[in-house]
Amino acid sequence: MSTVSSSRLSAQCRVCGTLLSGAMSVVFRTVGIKRSSRNPNICTRCSTHIDEGRLAEITVFFADLSSFTELTHDLGAERTHEVIDAFLRMATDVLVKHGAFIDKYIGDAVMALFNVPIRYEDHARRAILAATELGSTLQNLGARFGLSLQVSVGIATGYARVGRLGSEDSKDYTAIGDVVNLAARLQGKAGAGEILISEESYAAHSAEFPEATSEQLLLKGFREPVTAYRLHGKEDTRPANDVLAIPVRERTSLGAIVFGILGAPCAISTLIGPLAVAFGASGLFGLTAALVFLDQSVIRVPILILTTLAAIANLYTLWYARKLRMEAKVGFHLAMMTTLEKRRTLFVLATSLATFGIVAFEIVAHIMLH
Repeated sequence: MSTVSSSRLSAQCRVCGTLLSGAMSVVFRTVGIKRSSRNPNICTRCSTHIDEGRLAEITVFFADLSSFTELTHDLGAERTHEVIDAFLRMATDVLVKHGAFIDKYIGDAVMALFNVPIRYEDHARRAILAATELGSTLQNLGARFGLSLQVSVGIATGYARVGRLGSEDSKDYTAIGDVVNLAARLQGKAGAGEILISEESYAAHSAEFPEATSEQLLLKGFREPVTAYRLHGKEDTRPANDVLAIPVRERTSLGAIVFGILGAPCAISTLIGPLAVAFGASGLFGLTAALVFLDQSVIRVPILILTTLAAIANLYTLWYARKLRMEAKVGFHLAMMTTLEKRRTLFVLATSLATFGIVAFEIVAHIMLH
């Protein structure tokens, strides 16, 4: 639904490194690899299977325009649609900048998840910062339409089962658990311009938001009173040491380009793709054929060079895939290799090493004969 400002987005997928902007990104878009609409800082292939159907610690974020129902009577259908659309676009922009995954839009409300699919140790803090920025940014939006707009936000941290529901479409990826219900209930108890934060979300970052007040709430669906912290939106509540305010210049990785081309359609579940296997097979057998039938041909040397480059690219792809598994950006379970992955890895490794051996033999033989 929303188009996020490109100046605030990562130039590369923050999981696998695939280029998402610039001239080279056109190559990936032609085969369907582009920014995920749910989290534009990762590519579509990485957003499909990360943490699929698993239990994960997340922070859930609900935001809703306050008292907007009353305003619709004065605005009319067309004007209401225009305001809601602008609000959701602005909210998406702010949330994505802080690392959120947009779960769904519900009328004039937005639900987002933090810590999936990209892991952040400070995911609760990011949600609180997004909420405070959303409140201050909404003032500018209200001025644009000549309206007094405010947002109420509920934030909760806990464990939920994340995955797709009802279909195999990645658009149906969502979270199920008490933490989702808690965030929704907290949002319902938050007043206009207020942020209600669960005790789990607030505990680790209380020093950064000392103005929040503690209270006990009776929430529907919860037997016991819930401790929450009420934070009133201000012009600027961001801590002075907020690292998100520091722009980071990204460096385009040649290795990410190589991996983006040779990696599988789903980079997370299977990191070595069929193209890498084809490269290995064609390089080895093509080189063998060239040596047998083109012994004195002028294209002999170019073939040696091309097959060597293909073998180097494949070995780099193997190394890059291992590097992705070892990084903490994704869940631990993704470090485990499937049987298919192991077979592909061994085949690509064997063909690449065999190619190097044949090329080395040809070079030595050529030197000895001359």
